[in-house]
Amino acid sequence: MKRQLILEDGHVFTGRAFGSKKEQSGEIVFNTGMTGYQEIMSDPSYSGQIITFTYPLIGNYGTNRSDFETIAPSLHGVVVKSLSPYPNHWKHSESFNDLLVRFDVPGIEGVDTRKLTKLIRDKGTVRAVICNEETSVNRVIEQLQSEDAAKNQVAKVSTTHPFSVPGSHGPKIVLIDYGAKQNIMRELLKRGCEVHVVPYNTSAKDILKENPDGVMLSNGPGDPRDIPECVDVVNNLVGKTKIFGICLGHQLLCLALGGRAVKMKFGHRGSNHPVVNLRTQTVSLTAQNHGYTIDAESLLHTPLFVTHQAVNDGSVEGVALEDGSAFSVQYHPEAAPGPSDANALFDQFLQQIRKPVKELS
Repeated sequence: MKRQLILEDGHVFTGRAFGSKKEQSGEIVFNTGMTGYQEIMSDPSYSGQIITFTYPLIGNYGTNRSDFETIAPSLHGVVVKSLSPYPNHWKHSESFNDLLVRFDVPGIEGVDTRKLTKLIRDKGTVRAVICNEETSVNRVIEQLQSEDAAKNQVAKVSTTHPFSVPGSHGPKIVLIDYGAKQNIMRELLKRGCEVHVVPYNTSAKDILKENPDGVMLSNGPGDPRDIPECVDVVNNLVGKTKIFGICLGHQLLCLALGGRAVKMKFGHRGSNHPVVNLRTQTVSLTAQNHGYTIDAESLLHTPLFVTHQAVNDGSVEGVALEDGSAFSVQYHPEAAPGPSDANALFDQFLQQIRKPVKELS
């Protein structure tokens, strides 16, 4: 069955349908990763978005039960050049197509993803609709232009109830779930931490009642400016506990201390983004997924200093307080998918937790 991908600026791509049969709109973005499509599509940070995979062949190793980053994916669609009909991997339990059907996510294949990606790079991210061939293009464009952009995606993907996962005599970490990837919890548990996961709208008072050794600010979808109540919570946590922020968590820490978030033209999404550590001048390849960044100039009059910078465009990739009690990165040290170059940041967090405040550095 033929299917259309219609962009709000009037561009139309025709391809073949797979996944769910429903029509769905969303912000269309692209990911440059060559592997890890299951982890990418199940990352809560893609809530409400349509993902274009730039790698031309998707689905060749199928999907499995262990590589999910959330229980129920919340993306709005998938665009690929070629979908493999015959997955072949010893771990695979179902095809990529069957996975999208099960989670009611529409897909379109046979699209010139190279052309589509270049359009997004030139014009910036736009809204789009995956729909059936007979759907009126004019109707869809009118619909897209009249719709407001989705707000507060975090509320859609955060846990609604707190829960704990015991560790092995390690520090107690409160993980604020703004749309946390499962691999953040896996990395903490791997290090023996007791992890207490709380909803995104949990108050600072209730978090501190848990008497945590540290607080992890997770990744998540959307614009950090949509959740000012979360900014206030982070502001009330700074100085009272050790803090490590990832992606959206990084942006919230910066906003809490006076920084300013801005929307990027097309964002960073992929598993091959070089980042330089400004203190050591070493470069790591990182996994990234964000459409907003922190304005570097806005940090000049805050207690934060920039620790990491993107090699490609110079954007802020990491910050810290001078005493080391709070730090954050824009990229994903937990990877999944992606390189594990930055995985040691979890060890750095635990090292800071073990230091008395007067010895922090």
